[in-house]
Amino acid sequence: MSDYGIEVLWVLIIASLGLSAVALVFSISHRRRSPAAAYTAGEDVASEAARTVLREFEKNGHSADAALITWSPDTLRKILADDLPETQVIVVSNREPYIHNIKDDGIELLVPASGLVSALEPITRACAGTWIAYGGGTADRVTVDKNDRVEVPPGNPSYTLRRVWLTEEEYQAYYLGFANEGLWPLCHIAFTRPIFRASDWEAYEAVNRKFADTVVAEARNERPIVLVQDYHFALLPRMIRERLPEAIIITFWHIPWPNSEVYSICPWRERILEGLLGSSIIGFHTQFHANNFTESVDRFLESRIERADAAISYGGQTTLVHAYPISIEWPAELLARLPDVDECRARVRARFGLPADAKLCVGVERLDYTKGILDRFQALEELFTRYPEWVGKLVFLQIAAPSRGTLPAYRQLHEECRRYVEELNQRYGSEGYSPVLMVAEHHSQEQVYEIYRAADICMVTSLHDGMNLVAKEFVAARDDEQGVLLLSTFAGASRELLEALIVNPYDTAMTSEALLQALTMTPDEQRERMRPMREMVRDNNVYRWAGSMLLDAARLRKRGDLDRVTSNGERPSNSNNVVSIFERARKAAS
Repeated sequence: MSDYGIEVLWVLIIASLGLSAVALVFSISHRRRSPAAAYTAGEDVASEAARTVLREFEKNGHSADAALITWSPDTLRKILADDLPETQVIVVSNREPYIHNIKDDGIELLVPASGLVSALEPITRACAGTWIAYGGGTADRVTVDKNDRVEVPPGNPSYTLRRVWLTEEEYQAYYLGFANEGLWPLCHIAFTRPIFRASDWEAYEAVNRKFADTVVAEARNERPIVLVQDYHFALLPRMIRERLPEAIIITFWHIPWPNSEVYSICPWRERILEGLLGSSIIGFHTQFHANNFTESVDRFLESRIERADAAISYGGQTTLVHAYPISIEWPAELLARLPDVDECRARVRARFGLPADAKLCVGVERLDYTKGILDRFQALEELFTRYPEWVGKLVFLQIAAPSRGTLPAYRQLHEECRRYVEELNQRYGSEGYSPVLMVAEHHSQEQVYEIYRAADICMVTSLHDGMNLVAKEFVAARDDEQGVLLLSTFAGASRELLEALIVNPYDTAMTSEALLQALTMTPDEQRERMRPMREMVRDNNVYRWAGSMLLDAARLRKRGDLDRVTSNGERPSNSNNVVSIFERARKAAS
């Protein structure tokens, strides 16, 4: 061979080696190895089979046939009967749906005006399930049986409320401390610094363990469906999984999930992610928050992420991460107990002494720094400054239920709101007229809906929110197809209620102009905007939210059962010894 030929041969050899090295590096960089179980060639084939399986799952409940279904309690009962026969449904939340308090004349029953409760209570009724929650009412202990259970709703029992007791020290550290001074500000972009204490974390872990013990005690067999609610129980899914490996655990995170850079602040970030990945399914209100969670897992845990299938494999188990936009009951049961809009308007105006010819704008929420209450007061002041003709013709009624009042950030917010209202009323008020009424009291859902029906405008100006069901409740309450919804772009509801007046609450001038537009909107335009929003809330109601998750749970269960049967018998000759991801999950948990 000539010298030239030898040189060409060496060039080809070196190029081949270089390409092989590049391919090897590329392969290694794209293979994340689980700390619990290293991936084998067989597992790679299994993950490809899993991808095929997971593509069967509907994303966000928006399948072609879902739009044709009328979602109702009967729909949920049919799903349970047909797809999950004899399956027990257990709901776990911090807040209970019914609170018993001691009053001078006996025991008072309180139904909290809570978005979580209003969403989950009709679901639990429809499923005849068990709801496990912290019993914080002063008469809660005297109203339960010897097993700490009480049948609810009163007068028409349809499910069991199981109360969990916490000491004052546990409640202070777990709930007020780690959950609401730590996780709440961490997850909300409201510029309040999170506070993390080791003692709070220890209490949070202990309370999660206590709730896990209660779930296991209430489970009638090893295969319940457990619906874990919100940021109070990030560790609970893994704790349940360790003791009930065949349970379907659906965790719904009701607040935003921050980007991975913000999330990195948390000292126990890996533990929280590991806890949540004990779930079969993790749900968020929006795809954006689901993506943030996936990015956090990718950054802090050695895991395998199947982005096309919205799935994360960790520790031998696969978890689906989906967006399920939460909603409300339709039709709202309590609307049948309320009079028509004109009567509601007359009642509310009489109760608060409002001028007969004044427009009524309302805000309804907990007194929380994420809700943008001060920002809407500023927008009102801007409106009066730029358009003084509206002074005397507009009243803003702020229903602000007291919340977490022992925490400094909340005490400061209450004082700032009180001071701002006094200044506005002093500057723009007159005898018989106060432009702002702030009522820092708890209201029942019936009272809240009466206010919705009386309002000309509802302002939802969250600085950061998961969904915000106030917006959907206002729409549901307006069967007269009147009223204007002014909605923050930072609330998840703005992705669905597109006919609302969408605003950036940080932009005071923009919000004041939107308020002016709402004040001057014609009845015909109000109807044109309200009608499609009502259709959206009707079609995408809370039964569809729950049904989408239950259908996904049913598919997971059927696939897991099929895999177990197949793994115990002979595999088809073309199976290539595929090991099911669900079978791996069962073995890892045993």
